[in-house]
Amino acid sequence: MEAPPVTVMPVTGGTINMMEYLLQGSVLDQALESLLHRLRGLCDNMEPETFTDHELVYLLKGQQGNPFILRARRSLSHPTAPWHLRYLGQPEVGDKSRHALVRNCVDVAASHTLPEFLNEMGFRLDHEFVATGHIFRKGALKVVVSKLSRILVPGNTENTERLSLSYLVELSVLASAGQDNVSEDMRSFAEQLKPLVHLEKIDPSKQRH
Repeated sequence: MEAPPVTVMPVTGGTINMMEYLLQGSVLDQALESLLHRLRGLCDNMEPETFTDHELVYLLKGQQGNPFILRARRSLSHPTAPWHLRYLGQPEVGDKSRHALVRNCVDVAASHTLPEFLNEMGFRLDHEFVATGHIFRKGALKVVVSKLSRILVPGNTENTERLSLSYLVELSVLASAGQDNVSEDMRSFAEQLKPLVHLEKIDPSKQRH
């Protein structure tokens, strides 16, 4: 069975190698406008960005253990923009009292021949999807609200089907290793979004069912 996307952070920015602090939740379609209204009041005084991205998830299976996963992502709204290649590490075990999931994040810009390069390197396309949504910012905090759609015909981003009747909500911060104080800031921000959405520390490995 296809693994669901671990994260759907849009192709903005170009951070090379950082730690990602992450909280996730979801909101039903009918509650979307209320959540967007709340986020406009809480976040920086600017209109949220919108995005429509196409993500391809590639696997490279080794002799043993879990496959190596890379994510290639491109903007459908800005076709001439560079592709982005992202690697997301395993969540750190660390301090159980930490409020957010923490993992290594490597994100680099790439040319439009990225899919061909990954195929030549031996990676296999596992699944692809389209993510459409909004990006809000408050200082270093980033909130992404997105609708995910499966692609019915491989490579055809015009032929899609929505995965659910809800929107994925992700609160994240990119920071250097050891800055665990940001997870406290995230917890405080997440509290202000209740009861519209409950953001939690979710282990991505437990989503692969």
